[in-house]
Amino acid sequence: MDVLLNDDENLVVDSAREFLTNECPPKLVRAMEADEVGCSKELWAKVAELGWQGMCLPEKVGGSNMSLVFLGLVMREVGRAIAPIPLHSTAVATLAVARDGSAAQQEKYLPDVVAGKSVWTWAFTEKDPRFIPDAGQMSAKADGDNFILDGTKLFVDNFLAADYCLVVARSTAGSKGDKGLSLFIVDAKSAGISHNVLITLAKDKQCEVVFKGVKVPKANVIGTVGEAWPIVERMLDRGTALLCAQMVGAARKDIEMAIEYAKFRTAFGQPIGAFQSVQHNCADMQMWVDGGEMLTFEALWRLDQGLPAKMEVSQAKSFCNEKCEAAVRQSQSIHGGIGFMMEFDLQLWFRRVSAWSMRLGTAFEHRARIAHLLIDFPGEVTLGRPLPAAAMA
Repeated sequence: MDVLLNDDENLVVDSAREFLTNECPPKLVRAMEADEVGCSKELWAKVAELGWQGMCLPEKVGGSNMSLVFLGLVMREVGRAIAPIPLHSTAVATLAVARDGSAAQQEKYLPDVVAGKSVWTWAFTEKDPRFIPDAGQMSAKADGDNFILDGTKLFVDNFLAADYCLVVARSTAGSKGDKGLSLFIVDAKSAGISHNVLITLAKDKQCEVVFKGVKVPKANVIGTVGEAWPIVERMLDRGTALLCAQMVGAARKDIEMAIEYAKFRTAFGQPIGAFQSVQHNCADMQMWVDGGEMLTFEALWRLDQGLPAKMEVSQAKSFCNEKCEAAVRQSQSIHGGIGFMMEFDLQLWFRRVSAWSMRLGTAFEHRARIAHLLIDFPGEVTLGRPLPAAAMA
């Protein structure tokens, strides 16, 4: 993996930053917080002209077939601008269709995505917030040429703007673990679907989505019925790595504002950046964000190469959860009281980074996954195994 960006990658970054600087000022972000849907249709249409929706999709459907690293660079800039567009949810869902869907599914759905005419999202989380197979308990019962979906999904991103939603449900009654799960393409406007907007820290219109007797054609199953967990896990890993890129971009912008503030804000007759404690805080923030970025792009590169990447994805998310949030908190402290005022733009970045740290797995969950990959071998060490009675005495 090359650490430094090549000319093509720098071109993508520069063009994305220039575009978002011009088209996505904080004023737009504030307006979309108050908007009923929470996404800018105008900005989404302009993004389609740049080809972002189809960046990693196959050329046969109009996409550019570029690497995840390129998409990660764009997501980093989207995070930097905290742009109110459903790019992350659409990319996560449509990449699953592109990588694991049938040729007919790709031909039917993906051209509209590339053209910016279709918004996608995905739904996994239920009452158990963990991203493990047993957390998926929503039912999908076969009924002729259809499946009937019943259950509730939580924290569904961009559902109000979505045309389609990838839904994970248990298609084999009584099944447990990674057996019996299926992945469905669901029309978000289907009869039997209702939603409630959740109040979140980022004010980003995540939803509780209720499915009651929702009919989904069997042709809309991605992969083999009852064997979707490997597809879902890959989808979640891609989504996690791309979310880390978004977090890093937002945290980077936030700390740049803090460093600039430290240069001109005076106290006791000198800039606050002259004080050692502030200097060390700025150094910490820079190291934290740089570290998160390195781990994130290593994970994206490994996913691109088809290499095992579970550990790298979890390292990136665990680190970004803690260090990107720590960085924006440190930035608030450097700004002092003004950093906590809603009228001041800094809080827009702080709230989003803090909210994203709770999505797609907490630091604790990802540490547990890393530990499992490192030392949990059958017959050797089993994490979570009850201690022998003798050891308890």
